[in-house]
Amino acid sequence: MAPAAAELGVRLRVLVEDRTTSAAQVVVDAPVGAASDDDAIRGLISPRDDRPAAAVLTFEHEHVPNALLQDLIDHGTPVRPGPDALVHAQDKIVMRQRLTELGVPCPRWAALPTDPAQGRAALEAFLEASPGGEAVVKTSRGGYDGKGVRVVSLAQGGPGQVADWFDAVAAGGPQLLVEEKVPFTRELAALVARRPSGEVRTWPVVESVQRDGVCAEVVAPAPGLTAELDARARQVAVAVAEGLGVTGVLAVELFETTGPDGELGISVNELAMRPHNSGHWTIDGAVTSQFEQHLRAVLDLPLGETTATAPWTVMANVLGSRLEELTDALPDVLAQFPEARVNLYGKGIRPGRKLGHVNVSGTDLADVRRRAAAAAALLRGDAPERTSAGIDTIEEQV
Repeated sequence: MAPAAAELGVRLRVLVEDRTTSAAQVVVDAPVGAASDDDAIRGLISPRDDRPAAAVLTFEHEHVPNALLQDLIDHGTPVRPGPDALVHAQDKIVMRQRLTELGVPCPRWAALPTDPAQGRAALEAFLEASPGGEAVVKTSRGGYDGKGVRVVSLAQGGPGQVADWFDAVAAGGPQLLVEEKVPFTRELAALVARRPSGEVRTWPVVESVQRDGVCAEVVAPAPGLTAELDARARQVAVAVAEGLGVTGVLAVELFETTGPDGELGISVNELAMRPHNSGHWTIDGAVTSQFEQHLRAVLDLPLGETTATAPWTVMANVLGSRLEELTDALPDVLAQFPEARVNLYGKGIRPGRKLGHVNVSGTDLADVRRRAAAAAALLRGDAPERTSAGIDTIEEQV
């Protein structure tokens, strides 16, 4: 959010885990502290001789103590999104209960009893009623990027596949829920922004490509998406934002499904109440990026236009790298792909970690996807082979 904040004359103050984190590298006012530390958060919003009190508190992950946030609100500091909304991103059981009440399309699901014996029996009954004897078990709190999610089946042992999770529940860990294994055709994401006054804006619905449970590529707009399904997905996103009372940016991750009669449908998978990986394409591919929009929304400023600025924009994530420094690849990337917009996050390199992304826009989807993936491959240290036409071939590597 730093570039957008600077352009709008908004001063950011960010609580960071340590001085080496990404945010601390670009925001001057960056005190060190934990998101679970009451004193650190109160210090973040409090006035000092050289700065005023914070106008609003927002956050980039959901792991914040709700009791503290409510106390801040009670003492005059706006928190957006508020704790009553945030709990739906923190707890998947609370989320499913509320979405079901709102009539939002969701997978068939059930909360598993916390008693281990009852929990195993309930899971086995759910599996027996599921096609192929398969289902998805999730921890209600703490999971992301494929963590806290397991596919279980009767053929592979059923409840025994999550025996350690049942043990953790018995020891006071997060409750478990089980959901049907949705036979989806692809994953979509609908991004919406809402300000306290009620104004909402949505961006074009995108396709999100996952590899090993982590987003690897986003295509905007989703190829082949009908106008009807795009409108329906946006309507669902708005209904969720309004029904949960979300302020700021909300990402609604969706499954696209096909019914018995061939009719396309959607089902809500996950929620993220913050600027999200599925919206990074908006930095270069939309009139207003999700980051500027989040600032506008939490400050209750009029929201920006969200139309796309090109027929296609593809974001390719840089997941891990063989390089010692990603910047070592910049001469090659910028020379071979001058149209690519490279975003590096300043993170330490480790396998599979999201280290940055590349956005490429254009009129030919196949070419845009190829070039975005090839640029990301160079940043991973995977030098693509060259064809006689001079175009990188990266299909096997990605």
